[in-house]
Amino acid sequence: MTHHLKIDIVSDVSCPWCAVGLFALDTALRQLQGEITASLQFQPFELNPQMPPGGQDIGEHLSEKYGSTPEQQAQIRDTIRQRGAAVGFAFNPDGRGRIYNTFDAHRLLHWAGASHPEQQHALKVALLQACHRDSLAMDDAEVLLDAVQTAGLDVERARAILRSGAHAQAVREQQAFYSNAGVRSVPAFIINDRHLISGGQPVEVFDKALRQIAAQDKE
Repeated sequence: MTHHLKIDIVSDVSCPWCAVGLFALDTALRQLQGEITASLQFQPFELNPQMPPGGQDIGEHLSEKYGSTPEQQAQIRDTIRQRGAAVGFAFNPDGRGRIYNTFDAHRLLHWAGASHPEQQHALKVALLQACHRDSLAMDDAEVLLDAVQTAGLDVERARAILRSGAHAQAVREQQAFYSNAGVRSVPAFIINDRHLISGGQPVEVFDKALRQIAAQDKE
């Protein structure tokens, strides 16, 4: 008998570990076909809500925020690139260059989740690829709309959303909800509203955890 899980994924488009974690989860779910199915819902988390238009040089940003050196940043990039390759996500070998505000991306993801839940996952992947594979400006409306088109969603409807304040309040409310629930870092995978898997874990960690959660829920 197949067991179904509800998974809320709290994450940010600008977070490389969120890409690693999502692709690892997807891989684990493919391995568990016939045993476990899951419905995924992406929830908003902004790592840099105060980031101004045009973004900031990524090296400068990481040095200011974490105190890391260029050498440390290069080592972390290499680790993330290897982890991504292991689960089928390609990071740009030269890095991103700049980091951007992602609030509009979250507004589009909320719209997709509310109106076209079956395509929200595709939009999330397209946005992650635009950010981390293609090193594009994630506060550029045309970049976001290209991701919408890639996901098979209504580009003109998305354009209207970006030109308005649609879904802004809902995104802020969801961010506040998860912050109040104790989410301080991403990715955070919340299973059936009560189990938490934190971070961009390897496939085997997701596989084992999902099996354990499914077994507990059957009891």
